[in-house]
Amino acid sequence: MKSPLWQFSPVDVPLVDQLQADLKIDRIFCTLLAQRGIDGLDMAKQFFRPTWEHLHDPFLMKDMDLAVQRLDQAVKSGERILLYGDYDVDGTTSVAMMYRFISRFYKNLDYYLPDRDKEGYGVSLAGVEYARENKCGLVIAMDCGIKAHAAVALAKSYGIDFIICDHHVPEGGLPEAVANLDPKRTDCPYPYKELSGCGISFKLAQAFALYHDMPAEELNELLDLVAVSIACDIVPMTGENRVLAHLGLQCLHHSPSIGLWALMQRTNRPVPLNINDLVFAVGPLINAAGRLGDARDAVRLMLSADRHSALDYAGKLVHKNKERRTVDHLMAGEATGRILAQPGLETNKSIVLFSSEWHKGIIGIAASRMAERFHRPAVILTESNGRAVGSARSVPGFDLYAALQSCEDLFYSYGGHAHAAGMQMPLENVDAFVERFENVVQQQLTVEAEQPILEICSELQLEDITPNFWKMLKRFEPFGPHNRNPIFCATNVMDTGHSRLLDNNHVRFSLKSLNGKSVFGGIGFDLGETFQAIRDQPFDIAFNIREEYWRGERGISLQIKGLRTKS
Repeated sequence: MKSPLWQFSPVDVPLVDQLQADLKIDRIFCTLLAQRGIDGLDMAKQFFRPTWEHLHDPFLMKDMDLAVQRLDQAVKSGERILLYGDYDVDGTTSVAMMYRFISRFYKNLDYYLPDRDKEGYGVSLAGVEYARENKCGLVIAMDCGIKAHAAVALAKSYGIDFIICDHHVPEGGLPEAVANLDPKRTDCPYPYKELSGCGISFKLAQAFALYHDMPAEELNELLDLVAVSIACDIVPMTGENRVLAHLGLQCLHHSPSIGLWALMQRTNRPVPLNINDLVFAVGPLINAAGRLGDARDAVRLMLSADRHSALDYAGKLVHKNKERRTVDHLMAGEATGRILAQPGLETNKSIVLFSSEWHKGIIGIAASRMAERFHRPAVILTESNGRAVGSARSVPGFDLYAALQSCEDLFYSYGGHAHAAGMQMPLENVDAFVERFENVVQQQLTVEAEQPILEICSELQLEDITPNFWKMLKRFEPFGPHNRNPIFCATNVMDTGHSRLLDNNHVRFSLKSLNGKSVFGGIGFDLGETFQAIRDQPFDIAFNIREEYWRGERGISLQIKGLRTKS
């Protein structure tokens, strides 16, 4: 609802000068490097040329030696191993990746993904019972488990061991697992703390491969799934994540797994793919399985052995995703209408909505849409199994998890991080939660966090966007949190007369500089009203540069993030 404030990122001018002297590249790229914390030639070389050698030794992770020894023992003794993962992209890619790895040398494997409606997030007691009934001696829990004290204790009483590969913050100590692999443990010396759940699972595979002197090719072929998890779990695109994502995208381009190949076919996404392709095209299809159906369908797709069955599974996920989008749009419309009709809309600093009719699998998407549109922490709740179940999303600068800690006496359970979280509570506590959460947000939301910010890296005129400029900018990929696709600002831009309004207040732009000849096309979302008011005068634009694929041709395009005039 609020117009974002345009704000230029700070620039360390002496560092930019030094980088320009060392690298001999255009100053604007030195500015982008400095803004990313690159402070010298060696760091720049590693940033531009991420390689396998830049990955950390997996045995630096606390308990990794114990995990490898226990997995080795299970393989040698012929135990049945159960791979357990959450029902989202990170969890399903973890299960598929580990299954692909272990099944190359061991066949006594099974996998389990909890039912979103019946079991909820994490390691469930029902999952432990499944392991017991199927005579599993070892469970490898991925993207979950670090808070599963009761479930792991129950498994231990049955003689079932756990290896946990998780990236969430532990609470109340550690479960009684044989190994708790989690860089966010306070006693874990692993140098990179922001791996996805699939990334940590990959480190277990890497450690096992090193222990047995397996060839590197055994691991390279797994990296496409790791890249999908990094992209879709929205973890920082820095350090080891950026290396793994870079290598995983190369795998996707040259030798993708059959399942991911099928998803690319069904979504008409030609290689090379980028992170946005994974987040907005591939990820939603994988997630659709767990949101509106059985998450195992996503794993079956990713483990497909032939193209025919893979295309069938991919087609089912496309259909599920269409269903998801229909439900999503209806829910978002209803939620938006309720917010706009609320008394106190202008003074409230949070959004909490409950409806027993809303679909549990979609509430996270709805919370994201509400937080983005109204720029407020948002919680969307529905009813499931006699409980209120919710998903929450934050705005930049507000620690959502800390806010929920202030409400924890109202919950059966909760979990997440600063940006996204989930919770379960008694239905009768919903009203108290609405009031408490609003009070907490009123106290903790800073004035700066209330104002949406459009952070601009540098000024850049349209005539400066050449094929060589684009080629160099692409070397900053893969983009993601903490390595965002840079937002530039161009001044004195004019409509060529060929821009046109689209549905839903979007605009298909055709722009040029006031005194220039180069014409650039682009898209701007939710900018129709603003553009209509200023289209007959020079204006400034804030924009990303991207590559657009249209009718078999690739070309440079702009994604317009904001418009403003001098007045």
